[in-house]
Amino acid sequence: MNLPNKLTMFRVILIPFFVLFMLAPAFAGTGAQIPHKWIALAIFIVASLTDLLDGRIARKYNLVTNFGKFMDPLADKLLVCSALICLVALGRILAWIVIVIIAREFIISGFRLIAADNGVVIAASYWGKFKTTFQMVMICLMIADIAALRMLTEIVMWAALLLTVISLLDYLWKNKDVMKDTK
Repeated sequence: MNLPNKLTMFRVILIPFFVLFMLAPAFAGTGAQIPHKWIALAIFIVASLTDLLDGRIARKYNLVTNFGKFMDPLADKLLVCSALICLVALGRILAWIVIVIIAREFIISGFRLIAADNGVVIAASYWGKFKTTFQMVMICLMIADIAALRMLTEIVMWAALLLTVISLLDYLWKNKDVMKDTK
């Protein structure tokens, strides 16, 4: 297993620990004295950075594998969806916003499966990269839950939601021919 794939697997392994620390207040009661949110934030940041690293290393050193093509996006979705679901459980984000974000991921994943079945590879777009960046920043701000940053957190959340919808529409529009029935 090459380094990018090890980084991807490391990200997957971090997810249960991240969830544990995100939900630590629920286990320890409201008077928990451990810095659970800061540990969860650190784990999320490390996991997010492995996402940046594994792709760059794989492309730079020509270490792209089928395993990586499959597991890297799956690891990303597991990390983001886990974080968003935890944030709903903690009352820091509305469930409908998370449903929109997760639905977009399912739609794009299904769309990519259909495209792959037709021999078409759908590359990530700039809208998708902006969406990911804003989602990661939003999640970090929501985990930190700093009162002085609540307005910024709200703005970033709405921007992430808007970019989620725009990137979905962009993927669908640019690749609409993939859905045409050619039989």
